[in-house]
Amino acid sequence: MSKSTNSKRRHVAVLLLVAAGMFGFAFALVPLYEIFCEITGINGRTSGEAVSAAPMAEVSDREVTIQFAAQVNRGMPWEFRPTENQMRVRLGEVNRTEYYARNRASGRVTGQAVPSVAPSAAAPYLHKVECFCFTQQHLQADADIDMPVLFYVDPELPEDIGTLSLSYTMFRVPETEVVLSEPVTDSHADHEGHYQP
Repeated sequence: MSKSTNSKRRHVAVLLLVAAGMFGFAFALVPLYEIFCEITGINGRTSGEAVSAAPMAEVSDREVTIQFAAQVNRGMPWEFRPTENQMRVRLGEVNRTEYYARNRASGRVTGQAVPSVAPSAAAPYLHKVECFCFTQQHLQADADIDMPVLFYVDPELPEDIGTLSLSYTMFRVPETEVVLSEPVTDSHADHEGHYQP
């Protein structure tokens, strides 16, 4: 009987260790994946920093199609979508589009958008001069906002790429991680994307 009890305890201990190991691996997978994508350029992750439009090459006659998409992560109570589905742009030319967000929750919610570009080979060539994804977005209950994106496609874009997709996923930011220096908004951004209280 004691052998059976010891065997069961060992079995339970092994299962608990396996479960803890799986949890730890899953927890570490996201940062490891982000590091892997940053090093290899896979998954179309774009830079989280603004670039200057000043040192660009001349605007090219070549045009490409940019498709816009948006989605919210599970548990994010926002309506979130692009204001236009696609546009034709000339390489090197700065263009502007907007994304719309509305907080459907009964209280303030903070979001952070994470961009991606497809095909992933095009990601290094799509540059954001200004983007709502650079900062956290704060919306009071039932508030909405139009958020600008200023971007250009590098003239060095490979010839075999004629269509790019710029997609954003909006994640909910727990209030403990909210950057307190950013003002809260319940209306719209000004023309530079800075939010008015």
